[in-house]
Amino acid sequence: MEKEKIMSILEGAFDKGREAIPGGAVATYIPELGKADKNNLGLSICTKYGEHYNIGDTTTRFTIQSISKIISLALALEHMGVEKVFAKVGMEPSGEAFNSLVELDLNSNKPFNPMINSGALTVSSLLLPEFTFEQMTDYTRKVCLDPEIAINEAVFQSEMSHISRNRAIAYLLESKGIIETDVEGSLELYTKMCSLNVTAESLSNFGMILATGGINPKTGERVISGRTVAIIKTIMLTCGMYDGSGEFAVRVGIPTKSGVGGGLLSVVDDRMGIGVYGPSLDEKGNCIAGRPLLQHLSEELGLHIFNRSRF
Repeated sequence: MEKEKIMSILEGAFDKGREAIPGGAVATYIPELGKADKNNLGLSICTKYGEHYNIGDTTTRFTIQSISKIISLALALEHMGVEKVFAKVGMEPSGEAFNSLVELDLNSNKPFNPMINSGALTVSSLLLPEFTFEQMTDYTRKVCLDPEIAINEAVFQSEMSHISRNRAIAYLLESKGIIETDVEGSLELYTKMCSLNVTAESLSNFGMILATGGINPKTGERVISGRTVAIIKTIMLTCGMYDGSGEFAVRVGIPTKSGVGGGLLSVVDDRMGIGVYGPSLDEKGNCIAGRPLLQHLSEELGLHIFNRSRF
């Protein structure tokens, strides 16, 4: 497909996303996130051939938030193995909000999946004895092809000052024998990972590596094992948009992970990675511009996971 045609489709998707922005609001439960401009919007695509297509605020730095759960899960699976990780956390959609502890306390002895806060805190507790935050930051830079990624101290301190709910979840996990390492250390590591600054371009790069099965096509280096990538993409499809994952899978059909900083990481298998930045969120905590924007791309480029069309 000609580049001009692709850019025309991107512009149409961008316009669809911008129309949805007024219906959302920036996250305010973390005060520092509430300072974001809700009208910002960026869309970045990186194809498996290394081609980049960008429109809008694609170089604006924002905190990765829950998209870091993908990175932590990848590191845990690579170094601890599937059985050890999923002995502590499940693989099923929860149907509850990302910061809920109801299903953990009433329905299960372990978190439903690694994409909700209870699951991500569990994964952090597994990583805590094995990796420093600096090592995990370096890994994030590697998979995002972005050496400038660093912690946003203001957001980190703001989150640590408003961490009561996550602290309650973490100590509940400890009481159930799920977290067996230092609870406060696990909370700090999780929060620091959420506070890393990325861009829409960073996320599209990471998505591209996941789309190519874990290989950086620019260098030929294997960055993540194929088995880990397959697990991650599956969980992104079923759980990546929290309790809106099912509808998103039907309408858009692209494995995607959201973060309350406004980021979206999407993976079109064997074709491209997509990064979106839009801090105006819907009621589920997902970028409100994301669904109409990605649905337009999916329909126009034939990107739905069960669509036989090819980009």
